[in-house]
Amino acid sequence: MKIIVDANIVYSGILNSNGKIGDLLINSQKYFKFISPEFLRHEIRSKYEKIARASGMSLESVMETEYLVCKDINFISEEQINHEFWDEAFDLVKDIDLKDIQYVAFAKQFKCKIWSGDKKLTTGLTSKGFDKIVTTNDLVAIRDKK
Repeated sequence: MKIIVDANIVYSGILNSNGKIGDLLINSQKYFKFISPEFLRHEIRSKYEKIARASGMSLESVMETEYLVCKDINFISEEQINHEFWDEAFDLVKDIDLKDIQYVAFAKQFKCKIWSGDKKLTTGLTSKGFDKIVTTNDLVAIRDKK
């Protein structure tokens, strides 16, 4: 099962690699194929110091944890997404949050769901009939059944 992973999920996994989200990202490669836009890798690295302050970890620990959390995520260039999916994604997120356009475009391109903890995004998309959202608890349940 392919899953688009959004930034808040990765941040949560780094901040608490022993929690549900961290466990899913680190120990679910048999069950899920995690995909994320390439820009996410750069976004995380630009916030190492902020993550270190928030978590109390050293910069080195943040980098090690990022590697552990992200090792099974397939980072894909945004350039590989068809223009039609960018247009459809824009229409869906334009009044929610344009920063999330790439997750919706990826979900459309790869015909899969978005794993996000962003309530504004998930609620907004659901209200527009976009049902390609999966929660942490959904993924735990799916993995536990297999």
